Amino acid sequence: MRAWRVDSPRAIDRGPIAERNEPLPEPGPGELSARVLACGVCRTDLHVVEGDLPVHRPQVVPGHEIVAEVFDAGRAEDAGFTVGDRIGIPWLRYTCGHCEFCRRGAENLCPQSRYTGWDADGGYAEYVTAPADFALSLPTGYDDRELAPLLCAGIIGYRALGRAALPDGGVLGIYGFGGSAHLTAQVALARGARVHVMTRGPTARELALDLGVSSARPAADPPPERLDSAILFAPVGELVPPALEALGAGGTLALAGIHLSDIPTLNYQRHLFRERQLRSVTSNTRADAREFMSFAQGHRLRVTTHRYPLDRAGHALSDLSHGRFDGAAVLVP
Repeated sequence: MRAWRVDSPRAIDRGPIAERNEPLPEPGPGELSARVLACGVCRTDLHVVEGDLPVHRPQVVPGHEIVAEVFDAGRAEDAGFTVGDRIGIPWLRYTCGHCEFCRRGAENLCPQSRYTGWDADGGYAEYVTAPADFALSLPTGYDDRELAPLLCAGIIGYRALGRAALPDGGVLGIYGFGGSAHLTAQVALARGARVHVMTRGPTARELALDLGVSSARPAADPPPERLDSAILFAPVGELVPPALEALGAGGTLALAGIHLSDIPTLNYQRHLFRERQLRSVTSNTRADAREFMSFAQGHRLRVTTHRYPLDRAGHALSDLSHGRFDGAAVLVP
């Protein structure tokens, strides 16, 4: 099969990944094998490839928004999947199931957690293996390319929206408007929120307005009204102070990314006083994933994608890095 591996983490425009021909991967105990139908290109992949995240598996195959077809379920007994099923293989790949976090329903904080495309080979390939217990059933009514971004961008945005504690009918600010944000905005709008978008790209602002947000403006501009909640999707720490300052009393800012550049010094009175809160988001639980897949089944989301053939994975990551598209990029073998 064809697969892309991270030869040496460095800036994407310096060619850190290379395409190889290699044997199909062998599933381990409890794992199934699947043929990749589509794999989303996530900003987390970029962080893995460029070295913003520490190396967990040398020369890993990136990619964790994987839509695949099961071709061998023999190593995953009682998983509920059979040959030919279309499944989702997401970021969260393993949790221990018995630590204090797993026992209390916070498996996303499990210290032994493992991740697709970071700890184990992911979907920038023609075939992949996955633990059956962490594979997802997919909503109907979407094609493969539309489903791929739901598997991380959608799920993590859904969790971030929960962490932002948006009240019913409240006002949400979104900072950065890529693959995750354009799905999260639709969830908030479906729940009756007013949404304001602050992002650098004019094309992304056009998409936001087309989806029905109330306003879209440059990233550091203040929103036109006080926010009840905000989510920072852009990995830019300099946007934390203006986002906090835009919150009303009791408002919450959720930081949705796995990596963020340094946050400037905060002023207590301007940014935090009156019980404004700052929360991080760490991965997701399987319950989050199932809830979001159920939401996507009941609410037809508009998923904006840009198709790249597998042999242009490096170009897709470069285009993501430089903000050359709106929505999400998807690799198709």
